[in-house]
Amino acid sequence: MPEYDVLCIGNAIVDIIAQCDEAFLETNGIIKGAMNLIDARRAELLYSRMGPAIEASGGSAGNTAAGVASLGGRAAFFGKVSNDALGGIYTHDIHAQGVAFDTRPLAGEPPTARSMIFVTPDGERSMNTYLGACVELGPEDVEADKAAGAKVTYFEGYLWDPPRAKEAIRQTARLAHAAGREVSMTLSDSFCVDRYRDEFLELMRSGTVDIVFANSHEIKSLYQTASFEEALAAIRKDCRIAAVTRSEKGSVIVRGDETVTIEATKIKELVDTTGAGDLYAAGFLYGYTTGRSLKDCGDLGSLAAGLVIQQIGPRPRQNLRREAEQAGLL
Repeated sequence: MPEYDVLCIGNAIVDIIAQCDEAFLETNGIIKGAMNLIDARRAELLYSRMGPAIEASGGSAGNTAAGVASLGGRAAFFGKVSNDALGGIYTHDIHAQGVAFDTRPLAGEPPTARSMIFVTPDGERSMNTYLGACVELGPEDVEADKAAGAKVTYFEGYLWDPPRAKEAIRQTARLAHAAGREVSMTLSDSFCVDRYRDEFLELMRSGTVDIVFANSHEIKSLYQTASFEEALAAIRKDCRIAAVTRSEKGSVIVRGDETVTIEATKIKELVDTTGAGDLYAAGFLYGYTTGRSLKDCGDLGSLAAGLVIQQIGPRPRQNLRREAEQAGLL
């Protein structure tokens, strides 16, 4: 059985990233800072209106897998692409990062997913995602050896949109827990939480999910409160470990009665927040699966997030292991 540190399950998406002003978002009816699901026609329209763009393989959990690999961890990924040009780009990129990715591509329609990401001058990203082939991920794509062989399985809340992906995740979680492994998820987006609040809470309370990642907006949405402290007290009871990011305020990790506060990494310039939460999870999970303290896990997450927001695109260009060694974290 192969041994992996982290198995990530997510939407295999090619990001198409362009800078724009606030007026562009308003004119095109784009909700700032959110992940907006769109159809093929709107995808074509927004693409036609974009300025110069960078294409980069993305998708939340794929970014996390790439981050784990960059830190020196053994990462695997389940996600669906189509047998087309963008699918080829995605597969090449994730393999080049050192991630095991063997999900069989679709032979035909729908095409590989893409997300048009508009970055405003404040660094905030507004995502417009056509899920395409992603919605075809199903139980038949679960590789039992990887599910049982990974110390932690990590999946994105965004995957709760396509129904067959839920079956794939539940099946993977059963295999993981049967092998004595752990399962984690990210809440992904406050709009996503609004759609699936009861199901997300059930995943945590039933023990299907052991570790939860969220930002302050998502955790407040989950518990329908304006108080961060109330939400933190609630999630402490509902799951074994929760890591909650707070942008420039750093992050807070809770486990039972334990609370660990992590400072944000100091940055020179905020360029693009795409991938910040994904890379935080990568750093945390790399630390966790290599037996480090919650403080060290949080510091690794903070470092990885701080590096990725100083560049365009969601995957680290630096060698994260080297950066972590220089920071005295490894």
